[in-house]
Amino acid sequence: MTRVFLTIDAEIAWRHHRAGLPLAEIERRSFDGAAVGLAYQLATLARHGLKACVFVDPMPALVYGLAPVSRVVEQVLAAGQEVQLHLHPQWAGARAGEAGAQGRFQLWEFHEAAQRDLIAGAAELLAAAGAPPPVAFRAGSYAADDATLPALAGLGIRYDSSHNGAEAGASRIGLPARQIAPVARAGVVEVPVTVIEDRPGRLRTFQPCALSASEAADALDHAAAADHAAVTIVSHSFELANRAGTRANAVHVRRFHALCDLLDRRRDMLPTTWFRDGPDLPLDRADAPLGPARLRTRWRQAEQLWSNWVEERAA
Repeated sequence: MTRVFLTIDAEIAWRHHRAGLPLAEIERRSFDGAAVGLAYQLATLARHGLKACVFVDPMPALVYGLAPVSRVVEQVLAAGQEVQLHLHPQWAGARAGEAGAQGRFQLWEFHEAAQRDLIAGAAELLAAAGAPPPVAFRAGSYAADDATLPALAGLGIRYDSSHNGAEAGASRIGLPARQIAPVARAGVVEVPVTVIEDRPGRLRTFQPCALSASEAADALDHAAAADHAAVTIVSHSFELANRAGTRANAVHVRRFHALCDLLDRRRDMLPTTWFRDGPDLPLDRADAPLGPARLRTRWRQAEQLWSNWVEERAA
């Protein structure tokens, strides 16, 4: 079997904070935009009997207090899903009502000791919001490096899922861009985000807003047929709405439902799993991303045009 980590990054969207919106509106657009946010996604997962890992960023509590983070943690745990740790460091320098105030955006901008302090502080905030101690971590914008992993290991966090070869400018862990198989590194198990090759030499993240339903299906078929160790899929609490958070993006909603339906039907070969279960993952395999197919890519590009020109319009 090829284990599937179906992950959702749940976070207050920085763009809504920068827009100076009231907190209630920031929360709504970040977590329940157009009624297709986290609650909608959790309900869909429940109908299909799928496991998901929700990486929750508690750092906005430094600006807005614990209540918004606690509400998200409570919602996820009540849905029977797991909460793990996410971290966007710019919140450490932000202030409510001051859109220009911010800290450094990338975790790799900090040395190892500072990274460890940030991660430890974020873990404490997450615990204060009601979450169990995290065993897995993802850096905001995938912006981890080789100092992040020993920092995580020193804090007892067993898994990292920050390596993303499609985001080479931000993701700076010293692994090949095409590394998609879990690997032991610096005291943790790195579980890379799955990517496909949509054009020769160009990688794309396995994410509902980035892949068409047919690309996602082909990527899962490829992983199962090649007996990959794992598939790691990324989504966001706000991803099924437009960027303004004011209307549903029907293209993204359809893709999410198609993905859940596919994982439901293929659970015998592609079971969804939680990090908290401590799955025994085969390590250091030579798993390779799905290769390019021109027709498949052209279809997704047509979908993306519609998504960008029509679905992304503000309501």
